Amino acid sequence: MVSTRPDISIVIKALNEERHIAGAIESALAALAGFDGEVILADSASTDRTIEIAARYPIKIVRLNSIADRSCGVGVQLGYQYSRGRFVCLIDGDMRLHRDFLAAAIRFLQDNRDYAGVGGAIIECEADNLEYVKRASARDADRLPGTVDQLDCGGVYRREAIEAAGYLGDRNLHSREELELGVRLRALGWKLARIDTPGIDHYGHSGNAYALLLRRWRTRIAFGSSEVLRATAGRDGFWLALRKMGRELGLLAGVHVWWLALIVVPFVTPTPIGGIAAALALGLLPFVVMSAKCRSVHLGIYSVTAWNVYAAGLWPGLASRRVDPAAWIDSTIIRDAGSADSRAAIG
Repeated sequence: MVSTRPDISIVIKALNEERHIAGAIESALAALAGFDGEVILADSASTDRTIEIAARYPIKIVRLNSIADRSCGVGVQLGYQYSRGRFVCLIDGDMRLHRDFLAAAIRFLQDNRDYAGVGGAIIECEADNLEYVKRASARDADRLPGTVDQLDCGGVYRREAIEAAGYLGDRNLHSREELELGVRLRALGWKLARIDTPGIDHYGHSGNAYALLLRRWRTRIAFGSSEVLRATAGRDGFWLALRKMGRELGLLAGVHVWWLALIVVPFVTPTPIGGIAAALALGLLPFVVMSAKCRSVHLGIYSVTAWNVYAAGLWPGLASRRVDPAAWIDSTIIRDAGSADSRAAIG
């Protein structure tokens, strides 16, 4: 029987992205030139004009039925469960896909059968928010060309590999879903790569970085690391996840030790004034050290504040309830459009 699968499905996951969604969709449609493909918007019950704007384009739009189901992982899996392509490209609603990336990615996967997925160069376009300034200046091995452990900011995946791994995104994860997917794939013997070709432009959240940290707590994004440990516990990928997050978990454990020291120090010093002075010095120490390391007081203060938020998130993440990540996600097709419509729209 001849397969009727399109070459590629581009899944755009979004939540309240009215500012960027038109650019994301237009970039996806443009990238499909020369391919038999489809674009799917996986919307996590947006309350702004995201769906209204997206409905202007010849794409499939699917919407999460319950706000309570929102998570980064659910957006990934929601789009995947409606996709049909032999390859699946994943981007966020605040990204723009580079036109030539799909061809380079698929060519790489066709030439390298042991690789499950490939990403391109990530171009951070938010220059004001401290979170993205810090991220752009970091030398993260997973963002450099070569074999990597995970595909941050999406990429192109081979459906064959995703089917072997069971699902694309774990709906229980409020962040770190790329890491958990990478762990599952690598546990099965697959590899992941990043190629030296521009993949996406990322327009992250603008505005105050501390407001973003607060939002990450409210939306449980800050719980992601411990949720990954919970997801991989008792499975082949647990030690891969633990090794991957070892430095991060060590840092967050250090924050807990720091908290304990701040509580204990005033009670073990000879005088009350000495105890207060010692506690103040200990409290300021990480801020001073990080400010010197980052060569910026603002980045130093933000870094330590972020550590505290993510350290506090370890416990609710470990205690969170899990549901079957492969189960069908309750959702509605808002608009359906086939690959032929997409090809016609982009000429």
